[in-house]
Amino acid sequence: MGVERTIDAVNVHAFEVPTDGPDGVEQDGTLGWDSTTMVLVEVRSGSTTGIGYTYGDVSVASFIESKLASTALGSCALSPPALWHRMFAGIRNAGRPGVGAMAVSAVDVALWDLKARLLEQPLTAVLPAFHDEVPVYGSGGFTNYPPERLADQLSGWVEQGIGRVKLKTSRRPDEDPARLSAVRRAIGDGPELFTDANGALTAKQALYWSRRFAEEWGVTWFEEPVSSADFEGLRLVREQGPGGLEVTAGEYAFVLRDFVNLIEARAVDCLQADVTRCGGITGLLHVSGLSAAHLIDLSAHCAPAVSAHAFCAVDRLRHLEYFHDHVRVERMVLDGTLSPVGGALRPDTGRPGLGLEVKWTDAERYRVHGRRPA
Repeated sequence: MGVERTIDAVNVHAFEVPTDGPDGVEQDGTLGWDSTTMVLVEVRSGSTTGIGYTYGDVSVASFIESKLASTALGSCALSPPALWHRMFAGIRNAGRPGVGAMAVSAVDVALWDLKARLLEQPLTAVLPAFHDEVPVYGSGGFTNYPPERLADQLSGWVEQGIGRVKLKTSRRPDEDPARLSAVRRAIGDGPELFTDANGALTAKQALYWSRRFAEEWGVTWFEEPVSSADFEGLRLVREQGPGGLEVTAGEYAFVLRDFVNLIEARAVDCLQADVTRCGGITGLLHVSGLSAAHLIDLSAHCAPAVSAHAFCAVDRLRHLEYFHDHVRVERMVLDGTLSPVGGALRPDTGRPGLGLEVKWTDAERYRVHGRRPA
């Protein structure tokens, strides 16, 4: 395999898929959007290609081509962490958090996929796996969904055997009681009910709603009740809110220090990480070590087709956000995506790497960057 162990090509694509929300829009507590953009990277060594991706603006694709592709070319295809260090070092002046970290994440995931394919192994066999499956929770419940769609979506996940479901809240707080009641009626008393404010509330507002959420609807998970940059607010809700309700954040953490800040501030009960934002699989392994050292669980944020594999290597694994938008986009663009069985995603050990292949013909109609492979 001598020559094939060198990275010979890096190709970047982006696909913008419209949402299927009411009037083509989806909303949470602080944002509305009409499409989701997947930035997909191919790294090739000889005749073998690995793929990785992130979700963000199409500018992430340009960043990869401008700042990362030349660093990857000619590098050893079997040493993703070594190349990860060089990529992060090379973008110091361009900006590491945000777009920079997302760009590195997409390339790093592709590198790990390539390595596993070169070794003819599933990715979980190449990673230091602690688990063979990842529990999931259904996530969607957008604030502009009519009550019927909201209830149908979350109860549909419960009917599939998923025992935890989440809805977005706090865009119009006065509407949330009716929304939560509709969901609780639809799913019954047994399943866990999660909420996500996406940072829409002040600390005192969040404390008020945390108590109502827990007492009236049995909510056990309150994600980003305030901005994830408001450590004091997160800590206030965590320490003074109801004991049975966990406060969580971390999906917008890009570099390791972001996670350290949340932990040192005692801001969360459970930490979140997004493998497509936190530096890819190599970055996630750093975060996993941090969570283990501080005895705090780690939950996967979205990108289920990658996270189902990557988070098998997380010691203190909690669960994975099975997010409506990403599930939908991944099924449209990729072959080999996983479906929950018994409330968990189990990587297919019969397929090398991530077990994914791009459905180029299907994806082409959504292309906004790059060219289809010849």
